[in-house]
Amino acid sequence: QGQLVESGGGLVQPGGSLKLSCVASASLSSIYRMAWYRQAPGKQREYVATIANGNIITYRDSVKGRFTISRDNAKNTIYLSMTNLKPEDTALYVCNVDWGDSRGNSWGQGTQVTVSS
Repeated sequence: QGQLVESGGGLVQPGGSLKLSCVASASLSSIYRMAWYRQAPGKQREYVATIANGNIITYRDSVKGRFTISRDNAKNTIYLSMTNLKPEDTALYVCNVDWGDSRGNSWGQGTQVTVSS
């Protein structure tokens, strides 16, 4: 499977912004699906956003209008731009790629986002 490395997390105040990056070790030009998930302590991992071939994008309801998922194929990178962050957004954010071929799925180790005053 390809390797994924997330970065961009950190500590921000409520209302702040962060942009997360997920750099893949292989081309993203023809992947089936990319996604961001998050997991907070004591909570089940939950879907945040997805982007599939054809630029079909979905978001969970709680982040709509605040988060934007995007990709830069030239950089083999997936982004999650987050604005108006809330304490409930605090979680480990993990990148996922479904390669759509024999490589299957790849998961990163995650980057921590903490929203606190």
